[in-house]
Order: sequence, then structure tokens, then C-alpha cells
Amino acid sequence: MNGQLDLLTLISLVVAFVAILKLRSVLGQRSDEDDARIERLKTRERETKAAAGAGSGEVINMPVRDRSEPAGAQLDTVVNDSEARVRAYPASSQAVTDGLLSIAKFDPAFDPDGFLAGASSAYEIIVTAFADGDRKALKELLSRDVYDGFITAINEREARGEQIDQQFVGIKKAEITNAEVSGGFASITVRFISELITAVRDRAGNVSGGDRVTEVTDVWTFGRDVSSKRALQNPNWRLDETQPPN
Repeated sequence: MNGQLDLLTLISLVVAFVAILKLRSVLGQRSDEDDARIERLKTRERETKAAAGAGSGEVINMPVRDRSEPAGAQLDTVVNDSEARVRAYPASSQAVTDGLLSIAKFDPAFDPDGFLAGASSAYEIIVTAFADGDRKALKELLSRDVYDGFITAINEREARGEQIDQQFVGIKKAEITNAEVSGGFASITVRFISELITAVRDRAGNVSGGDRVTEVTDVWTFGRDVSSKRALQNPNWRLDETQPPN
């Protein structure tokens, strides 16, 4: 009986050992699908880290092209490329195109489409930070004068015990309405039309105002120093002025 048991035990061990070998051989192989899945996970991780960095309070970095300094004929080519990008942008008037061209002469890497994409991202972050009372985020994105105005409004709101619950629905339209360079300082004005869901709550938490979906028009001017090669190494724009819509 013991001999039969030992034989069965031995057979079971052999079967288990073979099964383990087969399992290891399968687990040790990586298919093309596995490689693709791993690469997707790595890409997602990189994007998550990048998004976290973008929300750390740094000034909005507009998408830019290579800013290495070309020489000779290469510089002429870069300038021509920048002018071509400006002329390809569907500006609302020739005056806007001329203003963008003046910026491109100072900064050969300037791209109006890239600027508008970055400005739209900045707009959403600033509007959300204002509603949340996020002073740190606003300080990094606004010029001193604009920051002081925003903080005054936040302080008055908090003194009344009011809180804003806001959801940023999206930007319906963003259009460059003016561009110029004055004294080595570039300015671009953008007209934003966005949709927000906003509710204002009093000290007791009761809703005292707000609508489900509101269309909002803002006219904002972004500014940047383009007076020197050193200044051009910093591609960031700050919100320099807010204006009432016409």
C-alpha cells in the first residue's frame, strides 16, 4: 500500500513539475500585444507626470519650436518659416496679421496656432483658479496688476462668506483680435467665448445665484518680453490685462 502511495506521489510531483515548467515558459514569453500594452502604460505614466508638472504652478509654457540660434542662410529660412506660419493663420483682419508678423520678426520660433492653444489652456486654468480662490496658481500666471485685481475680488467674496462651485464646460471660440510689439514687449489680445456651470453659495451653503450653463465672453491680453536673445529663451506668456467685451 505504501509502495503504491509513494508511486502515486511521485507521479503527482512529476506532473506538477512539468506543469510548472510549461507555465514558466508561457509567462516568460512576451507577445507583441504585451509589448504594446507595456508601452501604453509607460506612455500613460509619462503623460500623468507631465500633467502633474503642468499643474504645479508654473507659468503656462506655450508650445514652441526649436529655439536654437541658426546662422546665416538658416536664419533667413527660419524667419521665412515663421512668417509663413503667421500668414497661414486665419486672422480676423490685416492689422492682426501685421501685428503677428512684427512679433515673428523678434521671435523666429513664434507660431500663432501654438500660442492660441497655450493661451486657451491658460484661460481654463486661470478661470478655475479664480473660482477656487487658488492664489498660488494665479500668482504664477498673472502680471502684478492683474493679480492684485483678482485677489481683491477673491478677498471680497470670502469676506461675504461666498463660495463658487464651478465646472468649466469648454471654450466655444478663441480668436486673436490684436497683436503688437512696443518697446520690446509683445502683446497678444484674445477673445474667448466659453461655457461655464456656476453656482454661488452663501455662508450657510445655500445657492444664492448662478445658472446651469452660462456663456461667458472675456477679452484678455497676454504679454511677453522679446527684447533680447536671453528674453527669448523664456517662451512663457503672462496674462497682462483683462478688458470688458465690446
